[in-house]
Amino acid sequence: MKSIVNTGPHRLEWLDYPLPQPGAGQVRIRTGACGICATDLEMIAGWDRTGFPATPGHEWAGTVDAVGPGVDPALLGCRCVAENVWADGGEVGFEHPGGYGQYLLTEAANVQRLPADFPLATAALIEPLAVCVRALRRLGPCAGPVLVFGDGPIGLLTVALLARTGLQDIALVGGREQRLALAREFGARHVLNYHTFGADQAASIRNDVRMDFCAIVEATGSATAANAAMQLVAREGRLLVLGDYGRSRADFTWNTLLLREITLLGSNASAGAWPEAVRLAVAGQVPLHKLVTHRLPAHQFQQGVDITRSRRGDVVKVILEWA
Repeated sequence: MKSIVNTGPHRLEWLDYPLPQPGAGQVRIRTGACGICATDLEMIAGWDRTGFPATPGHEWAGTVDAVGPGVDPALLGCRCVAENVWADGGEVGFEHPGGYGQYLLTEAANVQRLPADFPLATAALIEPLAVCVRALRRLGPCAGPVLVFGDGPIGLLTVALLARTGLQDIALVGGREQRLALAREFGARHVLNYHTFGADQAASIRNDVRMDFCAIVEATGSATAANAAMQLVAREGRLLVLGDYGRSRADFTWNTLLLREITLLGSNASAGAWPEAVRLAVAGQVPLHKLVTHRLPAHQFQQGVDITRSRRGDVVKVILEWA
């Protein structure tokens, strides 16, 4: 099989790898499509979590190609996605080889079937959708208004899910006009481009959107945005942090949290959210396909990574497709 392998810092190579064989309770997936995520870029650059060589790709969709002992053979030929976390705690696309490979292994218990005609390039976006489904479960019901920081796929899908509940007052802060237009289409009443803000981000948002936010979703991984969110959330409001902050630290005063009785929540990954995410995707209740702006054959992986890294205005999600 072919595999796109992270062989060193900032280095990907197109390599021949042995075809993996599924063990007990496992299935082999023939990868159909895999998204390039910002987290992949961090991994490729080199980080503490995984070493080299490693095969990225946690936003994947494909077809069950082989089953291991103890697995129902009826799964063979099924289109699917799957929860990436294995029983050992490792994840497909990180500790376990992911969708940058032509084939991958996963645990049969994690597999979520898809209709035979569901587009795999769209299905690759079910992983970030599941992240958002879990996050909003953590947040709980919102009467509004709600502010979302971040116009990446997570922020945009969060807006779409909030709008599905009938929420009217949704605001989103981002920095790319094409993504801001999508936010409006997905249900945001107010969109704000942070490039127009002054030095005080919270004050700029207050001036543009004169309302108290009962809930804020911070999906950028920016400590600056997190600090602004803490200033903007209403008394007895909720602040959900959903971005990856690396080693960043927020510097809000703890008495802000205490005296205004703010609920601070974190949500990580997608455990338990996959059946609902698949149901929403298959029913067409969330416009996943509108996030896919670039589709490239897998062997053009370097171009795909470069496009994702470029932060061009026309880029939302790049998908690599295996023939």
